[in-house]
Amino acid sequence: MAQADNPAFVRDQVAEVIYDRCESCHNDYIYDGNWSVEDIQISDISHGKNLKRWESILKSVAMGDMPPAEKKPLTPQQKASLLQWLENALNRYSELNPNPGRSTIRRLNRSEYANSVSDLLALDVDITGLLPGDDSGYGFDNNADVLGISTTLLERYLTVAGKVSRLATGVAGEAASKTSYVVPKDGSVKNSGVPSFDLRMSDDLPLDSRGGGSFDFYAPTTGIYEIAGFINANTNNEVDRLDIHRHSYRQTLAAGNHTIGMAFRKRLALREHVPTVRKGTSYVVLPDREPEELELDFILDGARIHTTKVPSYHMSPRFSQAAFLRDVLEIEVTGPLSNGHEITAATPGVSQVETASTRKIFVCFPDTTETASESVSFRNNAEAELKCARQIVSQLSAEAYRRPTNDTDIQPLLGVFKQARQDLTFRASIATTIQALLVSPGFLYLQEPAPESAPPGSIYKINDFEFAARLALFLWSSLPDKELADAAESGKLREPAALRQQIQRMLGSEKAQALTDNFAGQWLYLRNLPHHFPDVFEFPQFNIPLKYSIQRETELFFTRILKDNRSIFDFLNADYSYLNEQLALHYGIKGVKGNAFRKVGLNQQSHRGGLLGQASILTLTSNPNHTSPVKRGKWILDNLLAASPPPPPPDVPALVAEHDGIALSAREQLERHRTDPVCAACHVRMDPLGLALEQYDAVGAYRTEYAGQQLDVTAQMPDGTQFEGLNGLHSVLWDRRERFAQAFIDRLLTYALGRGLEAYDQPTIRDIASLAKADNYRMHSIIEAVVTSTPFNFKTAPEAKNEQQQIAKIH
Repeated sequence: MAQADNPAFVRDQVAEVIYDRCESCHNDYIYDGNWSVEDIQISDISHGKNLKRWESILKSVAMGDMPPAEKKPLTPQQKASLLQWLENALNRYSELNPNPGRSTIRRLNRSEYANSVSDLLALDVDITGLLPGDDSGYGFDNNADVLGISTTLLERYLTVAGKVSRLATGVAGEAASKTSYVVPKDGSVKNSGVPSFDLRMSDDLPLDSRGGGSFDFYAPTTGIYEIAGFINANTNNEVDRLDIHRHSYRQTLAAGNHTIGMAFRKRLALREHVPTVRKGTSYVVLPDREPEELELDFILDGARIHTTKVPSYHMSPRFSQAAFLRDVLEIEVTGPLSNGHEITAATPGVSQVETASTRKIFVCFPDTTETASESVSFRNNAEAELKCARQIVSQLSAEAYRRPTNDTDIQPLLGVFKQARQDLTFRASIATTIQALLVSPGFLYLQEPAPESAPPGSIYKINDFEFAARLALFLWSSLPDKELADAAESGKLREPAALRQQIQRMLGSEKAQALTDNFAGQWLYLRNLPHHFPDVFEFPQFNIPLKYSIQRETELFFTRILKDNRSIFDFLNADYSYLNEQLALHYGIKGVKGNAFRKVGLNQQSHRGGLLGQASILTLTSNPNHTSPVKRGKWILDNLLAASPPPPPPDVPALVAEHDGIALSAREQLERHRTDPVCAACHVRMDPLGLALEQYDAVGAYRTEYAGQQLDVTAQMPDGTQFEGLNGLHSVLWDRRERFAQAFIDRLLTYALGRGLEAYDQPTIRDIASLAKADNYRMHSIIEAVVTSTPFNFKTAPEAKNEQQQIAKIH
């Protein structure tokens, strides 16, 4: 056998390279990276020792971070041999010793809970805002280790469960209530009030509308409701809500979900006269002409239902409104102001409420009188009511618990029903029972107990119902629907053809928007954008509509890659994006008209492409008043290469913005910062990536100079690779595209499993990448490989029979 074919010879070569090239920095005296070659042995991998260290070495060498540029580089043959041997050895150990990991019992986070409640009760109401936010772990808020529960949190869930159960069953709405929606606005400009926008501000408004806004409203019962709105007063503090600026209209609403809006009419020729805003703030500009009458529309479910006339400005001793166009500041709905019986005839034994929720919940209805005081009716019809209640509870609990239920599951809920029925109507008692269901452990937690037959510490396959629950949480952040549950019950769900068909169906559903909202929203930090506020004096053009547009661009970009089954490499350098007129103007791209988003091809002159050319990413990785190459570089390492630098040391000095009275560029500031060896180790990896993006300001607009100086966007990677600007950065990332593929899979698998990944998960990532490579790393191929992976399908049984399992029970 030739020496090159001898595994022992290759292993000896690897050992020689490790000790020859690493020992000078990673030894017992210098101890760079907090490790020494004396701590590891080449035989470690075959014994499952130091796997985290060996995975780190594999990643560092593959990324080109090691050896550093100032050290003697590895020859191409040495690098290839080292990487191949390490990868094969780590993969081989994983294959012989599979480890799917053991996660903490997993509570539904608030997004999953809200979606699950909505699907379970067919209730189109977003309750996310009613629940407290969840902590994040490993970058996602569905991480089981951080999803704890406290008495206070449980009380909040109980309150919300009570509210939605009453809405769903139609027993809410006995007393009028008010729902308010504050239209997003920018701050006051030069002490002259809040500006409005000559744009259609929502897709739920008529095409010829201007300004205003809309929101979703759920009418608890059929009745008359008052729709009202406050239009702007344009004082320097827009908290005024005076009756003179309140306009209202009463409308009959059917029980269920509606879209409520208010807006002004948009005309081809602007009818409102707006004087030039003053330069100072010492006096109020008086109008130079009489006010005109404007049409203010009340909009229900996309159609105008009423129009009223309002003056184009208002005068008072305190303020004049003429500085800006009039606009809607706040919309409110109050009601019901009448009893639904006055509008629809009551059906004997059935409330006037008829919605998708009531149709799903009340699969039966006993012939009883709907009054709370008639306990005699309950005693006389107890058997019929319990039979109907059992039928309702059986259906809902099987869906809520994500598995077939039995009498043990149903009896506690029937106990709640019987106790509630002593004082409440049948319908209200079912509402109380549903409230109990929505806070029960079987619904609130993802339950995956080990089978009795599984030996302690063994690896076992989760059953099809548990698999369906995992799949629904992954792709929909919700419950399995009937088709998915039926496939699990048939035992055919995990057959390749059937599973592929289910994945395609689920990704084609509107519910797959959850991947954009919950996965992409956290992977790309898009959830942070509403809370990021660039300096209004430095960037006056960055307003509320533009903030919405830059977020919508990235959301549409991710959604179309997902829905159209595009290659994930489009995230790196796609030559297209999704723009509207305002965003196109921000980018300096011509030919895009209107507020609607559409796919737009990008050329090299547009200076855009991929995620790193999008204003959302560039804005989120900047400070409010200036760019941050460090933040941008770290974002790329974290999210595109899964090569996060360690956290900064304590008391790290801030960047020095000027020297001898002269302002320093970002490049000069970072060069001074890197003179500290403690800082240089990490900054040498981050800074080049961020400096290449300096031609984009803190809100993502393209520029060629800053502070009167031409911007230098040349950079050099730790391995010596030189590049320039966004195009050069695209080339650097393209050369590392397989590393990006593994980084993306790392993020997606973390999200899918609801736990952090460990060293023993890295071979799974490489295996998924290998499967996806055959299909050019298309999105659906990656998702399918994740769903069929070992950690997604298997669990480790407790180490001992008497070990307490993490299963929540009703007491």
